[in-house]
Amino acid sequence: MTELNLNIREKVESWLNDPSIDEATKQELRDLDTNPSELEDRFYRELEFGTGGLRGVIGAGSNRMNRYTVARATQGFAKYILEEHGDKAGQPSVVIAHDCRHFSPEFALEAALVLAGNGIVAKLFPSLRPTPQLSFSVRSLKATGGIVVTASHNPPEYNGYKVYNASGGQLVPHEAERVIGNIQALTSLAEVKRLSREEAEAKGLLVWLGEAEDEAFVETVAATSVNRELMVSGAAKDVVVVFTPLHGTGNLPVRQALQKLGFSQVHIVKEQELPDGNFSTVKSPNPEEREAFAMAIELGKQVGADILIGTDPDADRMGAVVKNADGEYEILTGNQSGSLLVHYVLSQMKETGKLPANGAVVKTIVTSELGAAIARHYGATVFNTLTGFKYIGEKMNEFEKSGEHTYLFGYEESYGYLAGNYARDKDAIVASTLICEAAAYYKRQGKTLIDVLEELYQSFGYYRETLASRTLKGKDGLAQIGALMNDFRSNPPKSIAGVAVTDLLDYSQGLDGLPKENVLKFLLEDGSWFCLRPSGTEPKIKFYFAVRGTSNEDAKARLARLQDEVLARVDA
Repeated sequence: MTELNLNIREKVESWLNDPSIDEATKQELRDLDTNPSELEDRFYRELEFGTGGLRGVIGAGSNRMNRYTVARATQGFAKYILEEHGDKAGQPSVVIAHDCRHFSPEFALEAALVLAGNGIVAKLFPSLRPTPQLSFSVRSLKATGGIVVTASHNPPEYNGYKVYNASGGQLVPHEAERVIGNIQALTSLAEVKRLSREEAEAKGLLVWLGEAEDEAFVETVAATSVNRELMVSGAAKDVVVVFTPLHGTGNLPVRQALQKLGFSQVHIVKEQELPDGNFSTVKSPNPEEREAFAMAIELGKQVGADILIGTDPDADRMGAVVKNADGEYEILTGNQSGSLLVHYVLSQMKETGKLPANGAVVKTIVTSELGAAIARHYGATVFNTLTGFKYIGEKMNEFEKSGEHTYLFGYEESYGYLAGNYARDKDAIVASTLICEAAAYYKRQGKTLIDVLEELYQSFGYYRETLASRTLKGKDGLAQIGALMNDFRSNPPKSIAGVAVTDLLDYSQGLDGLPKENVLKFLLEDGSWFCLRPSGTEPKIKFYFAVRGTSNEDAKARLARLQDEVLARVDA
């Protein structure tokens, strides 16, 4: 290891000499003896616990996802839970779920045993469950917190770890900072408290959850329907659905929820039905990408499907594909699905006299304004949050405490939606049922969802959005992302594509009462906008673009000009 700098060498040696680290992990590090750059990447930092928890490549090292980084994070979270629990009656408890990724069951059990070592009851699902079910179960079981082991739609080599508060929402910054402080205070793995599985079970500190929680979750999702009576009376049977869980956790709950609503023509993409941590049939298990729907589209053509739905590995994101007037399958963007769902939910509530006067719709700052315009049309107040469903969950808690607003719907452009108050995280299961329900409702009127979308454009304007990103890995990539943000912050463009830039919203200053976050949003004179946001979970920077045109063609042209000019500066 002579080529390693002293600091990295010391970190590697500390792992090799630590008696609490297993021999297989140590051998993995010894095998990298001739690869100093790889060792540096594995040890140049601790895997960062951000506001969303941990996410990283699986492997040995402080900058990797492994049982030791999970144990360290859990020790920090356990201290936070005990501080929060304080003098409250009863023993603190944490619900734990995991997805289908490599080592997810092992990491979930490791977290449970560390919680048990701290005297906290770990309530663990024995097999894969969706992330929204974890959020629901924290609330329904009145737990003190929650953990889910998942890396969402990241590539197969990744895994992650997210933590939840007692409301069932992911920790927001002021909460996460306390956990981060606890983690940073740990000087060695020896400080992590842990019981064996046998001891944890014997002491009642490891409890296994099961079918009762599953049934409660699925029934609650089905009850969120805004037209359940119409669906079960026959409307649902008219719609042919193709569903792909993309090898993830959505398989059973989506099918069960659709069945409860009367959808009997549901066809599953068999090649993608069963859990597979390698996601063997797709380049990326991401319903935001057309490639992920290739098999579903083929099946859709065979069975004459009206709508295709796909969920990501932990089933918190849902993508939809709809047959258009020409019989072709058209993929809806997250903004389009969100706008359709806002319109469907609010219009049906109004029609049945259930739309409250103080209704609220919550979206993120990088989400289309079409859904906001629709919500206001129905008299709802629109709230904007930073990117991340944890902030939408936080607004839901505020509404619940104050009673000033009734939460109706929340969504973000990245395919995350939630109707109902049963959870505090995005839910692909309820999104799947509602989008299929909308398809069934409009089919009875002789319309497709594409027809309805066109009607919305004609009423509110032709909104168009797109997203681009640049992946910049490792230490150098992080520096490049920082330099890009600094360049746009210190030298903001005066105009883009011949349109004047009227405002720069720098969210690192904590605008509109929101937490400080490294995000820049540029507003243009014609109502267009673009936004720069480094990802909090992946080594990339994202660029969001949005316009409002007078026609479909006008909007597309405006969007292309805006994107091309901004990215030309980025890539230069």
